[in-house]
Amino acid sequence: MLDRTNVLGVGVSAVNMDKAQRTIFDWIDSGQRHYICVTGVHGVIESVGSPDLRRIHNEAGMVTPDGMPLAWLLKRAGFRDSDRVCGPELMPKTFISSQPRGDRHFLYGSSPQTLERLRERMLELAPNARIVGAYSPPFRALTPEEDAEIVTTINASGADIVWVGLSTPKQEHWMASHRDRLSAAVLIGVGAAFDIHAGLVKRAPAFLRRTGFEWTYRLFLEPRRLWRRYLSSNPRFVALVALQMAGLYRPSMQPDVPGQVVEKKAGLLRLNHN
Repeated sequence: MLDRTNVLGVGVSAVNMDKAQRTIFDWIDSGQRHYICVTGVHGVIESVGSPDLRRIHNEAGMVTPDGMPLAWLLKRAGFRDSDRVCGPELMPKTFISSQPRGDRHFLYGSSPQTLERLRERMLELAPNARIVGAYSPPFRALTPEEDAEIVTTINASGADIVWVGLSTPKQEHWMASHRDRLSAAVLIGVGAAFDIHAGLVKRAPAFLRRTGFEWTYRLFLEPRRLWRRYLSSNPRFVALVALQMAGLYRPSMQPDVPGQVVEKKAGLLRLNHN
């Protein structure tokens, strides 16, 4: 199991891009089945207020630090080799690395037009990648019959990796509820990566991504949709992390269990899974 650090009750995996990809390929080769939450500040704060979402994160095979604040906290906890692993970078790198292996990819989420553009873009980056299917769910809850049909379609495709682009927390709930029904080794929730690689949303300049302020660029592009999220989540995150580091807030990774210190290192709660 991957080492994790408890950040406000969410066990964030001590990984970097290379380690995340090696883990994904190891799961495929060994026949294991997991899902991956690519989580930043927003996902952590959502989990603080939702025991169910916190449980989903902590039952994931991997929770990657999608955002520099989480990467910094991992380093502070002693995981010096850890680094940011965000969806818009994990997805194309995994497509490229999977080419000689022959791993099969399925795309789930977004609109039919976005999926077509995304497919074209991934094949530009990785011409020999195997994309075995794509599905754009309707903007409503699927009926049980529709849901069973898409599960059958994904399983029939022989996909090894299902990329899920539904945004947080919808994609996390979908992965957790479908994990046992899908034969693919890995489900990965990458959110906005679909729109970014389809050319619908621009990423912040590279220099800004390492500062921890990439969110300001996204807020500038989509103020109406994102202002509430960032202006409420970010200050709350900073305040709660400060309390946790001071030992005044001890969140539990168990949804219904009071927080307990397992090991205290550099002011953070560090959990070792052996």
